[in-house]
Amino acid sequence: MGGHAVSPTTLLVIALGAVAGGGVVLLVQALTPREVSTVARPGSTVVKRLRSVGSRLPFAVVGALLVLMLTGWVVAAAATAGLVLGWNTLFGGSRAERDGVAKIEGLAAWTESLRDTVAGAVGLEQAIPATAYAASPAIAGELGTMADRLRVRVPLPVALQRFAEEMDDAGADLIIAALILNSRLRGPGLRDVLTSLADSARAELDMRQRVNAGRKSTRRSVQIVIGVAVAFVVGLAVFNPTYVEPYGTPFGQVMLVVVLAFFAVGIGWLRRLARFETPARFLHFRAASEVRG
Repeated sequence: MGGHAVSPTTLLVIALGAVAGGGVVLLVQALTPREVSTVARPGSTVVKRLRSVGSRLPFAVVGALLVLMLTGWVVAAAATAGLVLGWNTLFGGSRAERDGVAKIEGLAAWTESLRDTVAGAVGLEQAIPATAYAASPAIAGELGTMADRLRVRVPLPVALQRFAEEMDDAGADLIIAALILNSRLRGPGLRDVLTSLADSARAELDMRQRVNAGRKSTRRSVQIVIGVAVAFVVGLAVFNPTYVEPYGTPFGQVMLVVVLAFFAVGIGWLRRLARFETPARFLHFRAASEVRG
């Protein structure tokens, strides 16, 4: 388990090979043309996660080799690789939160615009395309697609159903459900309903922004704790190896697994505290063929 089992030169060669191989893989992936689609497909989330993990794999290998070269601890090297691979899962989420906030804000503004347009005695079939291209960039793509469908004579309820599947958001479901009911029943009061929905979206936006601000500090605290712990351990192994020499034995490696397990439980708990639990969607359409009508 000691640090003299593997030559530093060999580790450096392996690390450079991993970096070069990972660079080739990323280059091929970037140059490969792909068809862009806004419709979610089964398993697309899993594919995105696998691609994200694959893009971090070279960094995980390099990090593990560096830790192994500095400390000689196989367990620490494996933990480093796992930390790099699972970084987004453990410490990410801020981008998804920002996207969610932007989507809610865009929905609220679009609902208000749609309400004002409908107030001028304009039907939904005309109001939706008229408001689509002035919408927030967070939802402009989905709204533009729905407007194009309405222009090619797709029935309004079907276009709204597809819009709900593409938005994939509980807040959007509430607004779209009201529009679907109105498109089928053609009853009065749509303007008042849209006003209430816009106010509800604004209230949710304000609440989520305040919650995200508080949980952002929790996420940053977790990152600082992990960074300080890793730097402290590596620093001891490099500058004071006799202090951590017992961890180089087989029993020491077992105890290191126990210590890392406690760290993992603590990180998982803190990550759970920083996670925003969004309400579940209530509009679900069983198959794309049914939605397409």
